[in-house]
Amino acid sequence: MEDFPPGFRFYPTEEELVSFYLHNKLEGTREDLNRVMDRIIPVVDIYDSKPWELPQFSGDLCHGDPEQWFFFIPRQESEARGGRPRRLTQTGYWKATGSPNYVYSSNNRIIGLKRTMVFYNGRAPNGTKTEWKMNEYKAIEGEVSASTSAAPTLRQEFSLCRVYKKSKCLRAFDRRPPAVTVSEPAAQQFPQSDEATPSRLNPSLTERISSPDSSSSGDQGQLSQPGESTGNMAVDNETFWDFEQLNWIQGLD
Repeated sequence: MEDFPPGFRFYPTEEELVSFYLHNKLEGTREDLNRVMDRIIPVVDIYDSKPWELPQFSGDLCHGDPEQWFFFIPRQESEARGGRPRRLTQTGYWKATGSPNYVYSSNNRIIGLKRTMVFYNGRAPNGTKTEWKMNEYKAIEGEVSASTSAAPTLRQEFSLCRVYKKSKCLRAFDRRPPAVTVSEPAAQQFPQSDEATPSRLNPSLTERISSPDSSSSGDQGQLSQPGESTGNMAVDNETFWDFEQLNWIQGLD
């Protein structure tokens, strides 16, 4: 990163990570491409190191990045024998948080599975939570329709992980400290005539404006599906304005 100007970063999408980098690593048919990818995303057993030691092992395009680092993780022997992966390090352990989520392609096909993990210092169940997090991606065999009910088959030879440290800022792009707030300018006040009072509006309209019935909710702990709605929107075909109000509006022109 020292050879690149400020602001230059390796910032792939999840689809690119799974469909290009992880897929080509699993296939391994192009030696020239593998050599390039190893410089960008190296193969590292991240469980042999502490999270804060991993940035020094990152690829050329991420070596100076202070926010995120990418690695290919080889399959562990326990996984090859059908067991669970061992996510212990010398000083702590990685613990999964939340539920796995599918990774979708731009045409809404399932191409991978994503797990989020948090690093804890110490040993379970008395570990201390840290700010270090990881997204682990696994590819699937082929592509699967988002509407399928069958669990896709995962490729286990390699997984791809994104290691990052939880930002203390509102956003990584926004460097305001959390305590700093930006006040919005006061709205400009305009004098209202007697005719422009809420009592002159259609009562059904003012009822709808002031009604607190609308709400949104979301389910957690399930695999996400594309195109799902988080709420129902009622459609009201009633006319909002009566002719007296339209004549009054036209008189303002």
